Amino acid sequence: MRSEREYVEYIQARMPWLRRLAYRLCGQWSAADDLVQECLVALYQHWRKATAADSLDAYVRAMLVHVYLAERKRSWSRRVWPVADVIGPPVAPLAGAELRVDLLAALAKLSRGQRAVLVLRFWEDLDVAQTAAALGCSTGTVKSQTSHAITALRRLLPNYVPGGSDTP
Repeated sequence: MRSEREYVEYIQARMPWLRRLAYRLCGQWSAADDLVQECLVALYQHWRKATAADSLDAYVRAMLVHVYLAERKRSWSRRVWPVADVIGPPVAPLAGAELRVDLLAALAKLSRGQRAVLVLRFWEDLDVAQTAAALGCSTGTVKSQTSHAITALRRLLPNYVPGGSDTP
């Protein structure tokens, strides 16, 4: 079937992007793979609608974000994930991998909505309107959640100095 072949070709081409986005949202590869799998099942079920969208990637991104945000409502997802506590002020400025580990730990402490906003805005490089569309909310909500999330990150990482290419 042509439609099924197009679906498979799309997934094969976009799988690395989907996995990275899912990982950035949830912070664990095993959980990211679960999110992607659930998203792909839903995408298969709604393939015709998805291919009729203005942007297939935007449609799939929104699906993945909604799967991520809906996961918190499921009882099995209420497990406690081990996350390193952010330790007090470092003796020397953080650099490279150490900074990334601390940033990921701080992101894990944010609400799912705040983390999703930061991932979409700063890692996926979406503007406010695109982020709002992906999340299914208003641009005002995106702006306020971004502000609250950045304030929380500043509280969790008081000595963080922006400048790395992998950081929001």
